[in-house]
Amino acid sequence: MKEKSTWLLETTDFIKTKINMQPKIALVLGSGWGDFANAIQNPITLPYASIPHFPVSTVEGHSGQLVCGSLLGKQVLVMQGRFHYYEGYDMSELAFPIRVLAFLGVKYLIVTNAAGAINESFQPGDLMLIKDHINFLGANPLRGPNENSLGPRFPDMTNAYDPDLNKIARDVAIKQGIDLAEGVYAAMSGPSFETPAEIRFLRKIGADAVGMSTVPEVIVANHSGVKVLGISLMSNMAAGILPEPLSHVDVMAAADAIKDKIISLVSGIVAAIEV
Repeated sequence: MKEKSTWLLETTDFIKTKINMQPKIALVLGSGWGDFANAIQNPITLPYASIPHFPVSTVEGHSGQLVCGSLLGKQVLVMQGRFHYYEGYDMSELAFPIRVLAFLGVKYLIVTNAAGAINESFQPGDLMLIKDHINFLGANPLRGPNENSLGPRFPDMTNAYDPDLNKIARDVAIKQGIDLAEGVYAAMSGPSFETPAEIRFLRKIGADAVGMSTVPEVIVANHSGVKVLGISLMSNMAAGILPEPLSHVDVMAAADAIKDKIISLVSGIVAAIEV
């Protein structure tokens, strides 16, 4: 644990020397959301590979860089690309970037992803406000010795997705005329897409959408005292609902089709957060 704390300090100090800002809002951009980073003004870009102890993105559609700048008058940090359990990283490695954000002084985290729609009232291109999640990754990023300076041994997850931030998102969506669904996100380990039987099971236990990310970041953010807002893009219908096979190409195409809506909604939410 001491080594990890040393790494956190080294990484944080490095980033501080490069950005010369103290953003209170950060965003994690999932598959298909990367273009949002183009809305950042006066960006300072740090490739993950240049940041000490940082993991590196290996998935298509994840640029793998930290972008710092301003958005509608707010200083923001943007992770343009995330890390996944299926890439071979362990949970502590997935937790590390979120720990760094907390050490940098981030108080609000917006996590985004592309997901398969389990709820058959959804359709590709819909946006879903995450109100809760189900962790089927088979692991937890807080497993192992707890360092009390980072957070409590047994953090409460009742409001893992902050109710006040959810209200802001709903209000912004209404003002912009954007339909924003709400639902439960289930995280599976991947990288294979789910089977139709698994989707039927997830539907029965209350999941509305399924993906391969997000949950470790949300757990660690809550452990660190960072408030979280989560938004999923329905990139496809989950396995077994339609006859067509699933493809990562479809994920990227669905996001590209509504990228202006994505930028408008998330920018409006950032502007409405009081820091």
